[in-house]
Amino acid sequence: MALKAMAAMSGGVDSSVAAALLMESGYTVSGVTLKLFENEDVGLDGIRHPCCSLADIEDARSVAGRLGINHSVINLGREFRRDVIMPFAESYKRGQTPNPCINCNKYIKFGELLKRAVEGGCDYIATGHYAKVEYDARLGRYLLKKAADISKDQTYMLYTLTQEQLAHTLFPLGGMQKSEVRRFAALHGFVNARKHDSQDICFVKKGGYTDFLQNIMGVQSPPGNFVDPRGSVVGRHRGLICYTVGQRKGLGLNAGIPQYVIEKDSASNTVTVGGRDELFFTGMEVGGLNMISVEAVTRQMRAAVKTRYGQHEAAAALSPSAGGKVLVTFDTPQPAITPGQAAVFYDGDVVIGGGTIIKGIRGKM
Repeated sequence: MALKAMAAMSGGVDSSVAAALLMESGYTVSGVTLKLFENEDVGLDGIRHPCCSLADIEDARSVAGRLGINHSVINLGREFRRDVIMPFAESYKRGQTPNPCINCNKYIKFGELLKRAVEGGCDYIATGHYAKVEYDARLGRYLLKKAADISKDQTYMLYTLTQEQLAHTLFPLGGMQKSEVRRFAALHGFVNARKHDSQDICFVKKGGYTDFLQNIMGVQSPPGNFVDPRGSVVGRHRGLICYTVGQRKGLGLNAGIPQYVIEKDSASNTVTVGGRDELFFTGMEVGGLNMISVEAVTRQMRAAVKTRYGQHEAAAALSPSAGGKVLVTFDTPQPAITPGQAAVFYDGDVVIGGGTIIKGIRGKM
């Protein structure tokens, strides 16, 4: 009997090709599109390319029809607001800069949807992510590995996947280049073969974080002081949510040399600014860990560490710390270590694990 797979079909080209490849591999496939929010509810009404739109659902349904598979829509709006949008707003309130796509993968796609797939008799869930899953018999663990197309690799966003989730997950595009995916879609007559790739954060329009947080989520972020690293007041800021670590433009300061945001403190409502040299950190503390290739960091180990999506990895040492945290010591100081962002650890193309950056550390560790 053929194994059953539920394909998460967003309406984009990647998830459509993933579903088609599953069928070619002999799986019994059903397609599902998630409805996560109403665009007008998050301020996206009138945006030319909104996510979760009727057009996306129709594109997914069109491809499913072409493939001859069942297609359904699941409304997870309540769960998405609870597990993604609210934590996003709360993190900003604390002076952090979160990545909500990671929570969406953790709680929605590989949480709620996977649970429903298994309950419905499916063996696997499949998505259009660019990544690979392999089982290592020697380690007795499932591994998350980088995609063949490194420019599209999405393992950074997937580091929260557990062994149980990896065991029931398929990434059909892991061995393909993006150009191959589009060519496949065009050859099969998919309506979305040339469709644009969606933006990273689906529920916030480009450049509209502050507007979303204040006007949609009602986040209050009062003005406060810009201070230098010694604590001296050097100006007034418009509210913590308007800034992120590493930011240079839009500060409105006349200091003679370029100034960068190097820290935000919600307790004092201050934004610390300084020169570029003061933007670098020798290490960081990481918590909320999910380890994949190893059970835990129990001794010092080497890793390549990525601190933002799209950023190059940096060589570092990982060391266990109190409370189940990890201390990361970089071989070379790294800029703009940002609390709230993810830190993901790699050994070559294998994801060791990752967590959330708690704080950057300067000086010797």
